[in-house]
Amino acid sequence: MNSEGPALLAEDLRKSYGGLPALRGLSLSVERGRILGLIGPAGAGKTTAMRILCGLLRPDGGRARVLGLDCAAETVRMRERLGYMPQRFSLYPDLTVAENLRFFADLFGVPRRERILREERLMEFSRLGPFRKRRAGRLSGGMKQKLALSVTLIHRPEAIILDEPTTGVDPVSRREFWKILRELAGEGLALLVSTPYMDEAELCDEVVLMHRGEAIAGGTPRELAARFPRRLSEVSGAGVAEAAARLARDAPAGVTVRRFGDRLHLVYDDDARAEETARLLEGCDVAVEPAEPDVEDLFLEWMERNHDAGGEEVR
Repeated sequence: MNSEGPALLAEDLRKSYGGLPALRGLSLSVERGRILGLIGPAGAGKTTAMRILCGLLRPDGGRARVLGLDCAAETVRMRERLGYMPQRFSLYPDLTVAENLRFFADLFGVPRRERILREERLMEFSRLGPFRKRRAGRLSGGMKQKLALSVTLIHRPEAIILDEPTTGVDPVSRREFWKILRELAGEGLALLVSTPYMDEAELCDEVVLMHRGEAIAGGTPRELAARFPRRLSEVSGAGVAEAAARLARDAPAGVTVRRFGDRLHLVYDDDARAEETARLLEGCDVAVEPAEPDVEDLFLEWMERNHDAGGEEVR
């Protein structure tokens, strides 16, 4: 294993489609044993960046390296050591779980004796052992993603790129999937994971927030949350709906209201605004308490301050 430099490296990547920029100078790096999350909405450029790192696209500018290998010039050697799980992984629905693993093991040229050992290891690792004879088309969404990940791992890659692997998966399966990813990082693999779910940012070692092809912020989840530039309170309780209605009508100037499931986040700059808001919500059967911001709060604040409503977005 090449121990020099990061396992995954992108430097000033640029890519356009028909004159529309998808990447505008993106740089990132992922060390072995770490999970880097690419966080951002559809159109942020996450998929384009990953396809360049996998050698599926050539950048218009900049460079990409995986395990010290140039993604454009040394694609074959690089892919032998890289695992890639795209958004729509093409499993064979008429093949069983075990048959899918064997098919892809043959595709990667895994020797038969080694294949059997890896298959058993992946069955245990993914918790798919009891379902080895079930056809892939009859698996739940979460189980299909686990099988797709197992197929990605069949040739023992040293780094893995996963493009929105939990999109459309139920919350329980999402937690199980991330537990598996954390175990892989613990074994020394480098993982680059994109997701539209802001709560998954907290599960990464480091995060790059992307918007319109650019990295707008990067660091650990805690470091990013510490950059939140304003004050924050959380509104919770049985009367949240009534509180939201009052705030929609009469929120004090300078107070931003954001809905987070069954809670509200109030963003403001000084105590006077907080006190005015608290008076407005009296009698709503809610608690208004100071709160610690997270990555999602930072991202939404940045979007509100800097989002350009015009222009087209590409992935």
